[in-house]
Amino acid sequence: MKEYKYTINGNKYEVAIGDVVENIVTVTVNGEEFKVEMEKEPEPEKKKVVVQPAAAAAKKADDAPKAAGPVDAKNAIKAPLPGVIIEVKVAVGDEVKAGDTVVVLEAMKMANNLTADKAGKVTAVCVSVGESVMEDTPLVVIE
Repeated sequence: MKEYKYTINGNKYEVAIGDVVENIVTVTVNGEEFKVEMEKEPEPEKKKVVVQPAAAAAKKADDAPKAAGPVDAKNAIKAPLPGVIIEVKVAVGDEVKAGDTVVVLEAMKMANNLTADKAGKVTAVCVSVGESVMEDTPLVVIE
């Protein structure tokens, strides 16, 4: 039991706080006992985990069409490590030069610019914004 002495507006109070059972506390003020009901603590709000952006946001952000059929992955730029595609900077039919950024991959809280290793024409975009990829996943095919 905790005991406190207070003076409020010149009046002295001796307060003893007893046991707390659920949200009811026994409080004794100057020898008179009171049952005090405390507000329950609100439960922390659970955050929703978003794996991919909403469909409308994904369509808006994803201007590049994905490849329609099977892709020749030998000429593809591949993911160097697992991550999430946060930006696709090319579309099918675009001409790129060696060193141009084609995809931005977020991995380990870092944005990684993935660049074309050779000049050529983009023949397929294999990923979309918000998509999770594993290491060696084909991202963009340049021929």
